[in-house]
Amino acid sequence: MTSSTAFEQAWELGDQVPGWLTVDQATMLWQAALRLGPGARIVEIGSHQGRSTTVLGIAARSVGATVVAVDPFVEGKLFGGTPTRVRFEKNVARAGLTDVVRLEASYSTELRKRWDERIDLLYIDGKHDYWTYTDDMLWSENLVPGGEILVHDAFSSIGVTLGILVKVLCGNRYVYVDRAGSLARFRLSQPGWTDRGRVLAEMPWFLRNVGIKILLRLRLRPVARLFGHDGPYDPY
Repeated sequence: MTSSTAFEQAWELGDQVPGWLTVDQATMLWQAALRLGPGARIVEIGSHQGRSTTVLGIAARSVGATVVAVDPFVEGKLFGGTPTRVRFEKNVARAGLTDVVRLEASYSTELRKRWDERIDLLYIDGKHDYWTYTDDMLWSENLVPGGEILVHDAFSSIGVTLGILVKVLCGNRYVYVDRAGSLARFRLSQPGWTDRGRVLAEMPWFLRNVGIKILLRLRLRPVARLFGHDGPYDPY
């Protein structure tokens, strides 16, 4: 089976799970996982119902890696609480990944303080405020040298983008590589001026996304379409 065919089968399963992950973003996650080797560990922060977990899990199995899914399944209308966790576990089981995916039903900011395991790939899609995102980036203290960090809602969420400006643009630990929509890829490495320039080059796209969010909240979807956004959800 070719990698392309394997991905198509994985995405067929993943796409059945509700969530905010495009096929291009799933491809980026898939390829990042395939770059790992046997015994590697992927940490996913923010799993919801398991859309990205399914893609990462199937890719991880193919290379002999595992996935640690971190999600507190907060109660309430926004995140769904226990019912969301039940759906997550059913989706993982349906994909045949119960031996590949390990669930840690905890807040990432709390679990990080007692985490002592090596991480080979870090995927962040947790709470999008500045404080939580920058705390989640500290999981990289356990990341292997040169390891990759994938961040969803980068250059789309104000809190996440502010964190990128502070910790990536003005920092010395992370290099911005590229993105698929709002899914950005970083590498644990010291950046140069060219790397910092790539972050600044995304600012027009970020401002466009903020503008679209404002238009959607003002119920001006026809105007948002003029900027290439056709849909009821925020850009992702």
